Amino acid sequence: MLSTLLLRDAGTSRYLGAASIVQKEDNGGSFAKDFASAESSREASSPTAASRGHGHAFAASLVLGTAAFYSSLQQVAKGLIEWSVGLALAALRPNEWVDFKLQETYDVNHNTKLFRFSFDPEKNLGLNVASCLLTMADIGTKEDGSPKKVIRPYTPISPPDSKGYFDLMIKVYPQGLMSQHIAHLKPGDTLAVKGPIPKLPYEPNKKKQIGMIAGGTGVTPMLQVLDAILSNPDDNTQVSLVFANTTPDDILLKEKLDRLASAHPNFKVFYVVDKPTEDWKGGRGYINKDVLLKALPSPSDDTVILVCGPPGLMKVISGDKAKDKSQGEVEGLLKDLGYPKEQVYKF
Repeated sequence: MLSTLLLRDAGTSRYLGAASIVQKEDNGGSFAKDFASAESSREASSPTAASRGHGHAFAASLVLGTAAFYSSLQQVAKGLIEWSVGLALAALRPNEWVDFKLQETYDVNHNTKLFRFSFDPEKNLGLNVASCLLTMADIGTKEDGSPKKVIRPYTPISPPDSKGYFDLMIKVYPQGLMSQHIAHLKPGDTLAVKGPIPKLPYEPNKKKQIGMIAGGTGVTPMLQVLDAILSNPDDNTQVSLVFANTTPDDILLKEKLDRLASAHPNFKVFYVVDKPTEDWKGGRGYINKDVLLKALPSPSDDTVILVCGPPGLMKVISGDKAKDKSQGEVEGLLKDLGYPKEQVYKF
């Protein structure tokens, strides 16, 4: 199936052709390298070897440089092939809207739902860690009577490599245009989606410690990174999550987080609620310096702090992004605790 797919794609066929040419050239380079070596050995004993030595050394260096160049070109061609194949097998498209069917809906709690969308079971969604997707719907009309397009980003909580489906966990706000639209979809209805939208490229063991601060559904990108770390037995990154909510019932996926914390010694979770019940045993009130000092790794080149949540939380913890959507300066509690902007990432 894969070979048929490659041959069908004209762009991929060009990459295959390029790879084939590079392979031939690289073999030629290796042969030239052996030939140059043999010639140097043969002529080393001749009377004129000393006078010609520098010329042969230059020629050999030139051949070696050419071989290295073609080897690099071969790697580029290989990368292009892998990228093209990956794109062909991905359900998402970065530059076009694709309709996905709603398969099922689950109630997570009193105001949050999980929506499962389906697609070709032979394909994966095509997400990277960490990245999100965009949703679009015609909601209402403009003054000229044309449809008003509403676009909102969401981070799936299903594994990025899952085939045939993806899950969105969405808090349904009374005045939320997109959340209300999705909440009223019925199985079989479609939603326009585009992506992936790259966020923070994650590399295993690049940082020794990752601190996460999330509020409400801001936990979704944290879960994406967390799942990538804990599902990789070779990833030794230490992770701590501070998760803020209004009440204990608002804590999303608490059972999963507790299960992960019990199963993986390199993950710890700290809950904070500002309206606790009498039997609540976690943190009470709001996130403050004491909570962060207890839960987060100290500022270090081997540390990064990830932050995601509603505007109020972002303002207190790290400051929001800049107006141009760049990361901007670090403000709030993280600034007070000495974290430079190079060690903080705002989703």
